[in-house]
Amino acid sequence: MEKKKQVLVACGAGIATSTVVNNAIEEMAKENNLKVDLVQIKIAEVGSYVDTADLLVTTAMTKKEYPFPVINARNFLTGIGVEDTKKQILEELKK
Repeated sequence: MEKKKQVLVACGAGIATSTVVNNAIEEMAKENNLKVDLVQIKIAEVGSYVDTADLLVTTAMTKKEYPFPVINARNFLTGIGVEDTKKQILEELKK
């Protein structure tokens, strides 16, 4: 059985903008029959998931290096370039 990908969805407070991104990823996963474990968190909490996460999608700024890909999803807030970001997220989920 294929392992669910753990996707961290992080913003500054772990509430508002991450919910928007979280819902979008959930939709994409359903549409593409992908199993994901979405974890909505504050950007400050990412460090506690370095051993389990497969991907970080964030609307917050991060300068840290992580052992998994980091996708900037700030354009979910502006609405500009969202399709490109969705494509990027999807590509990572399908790996």
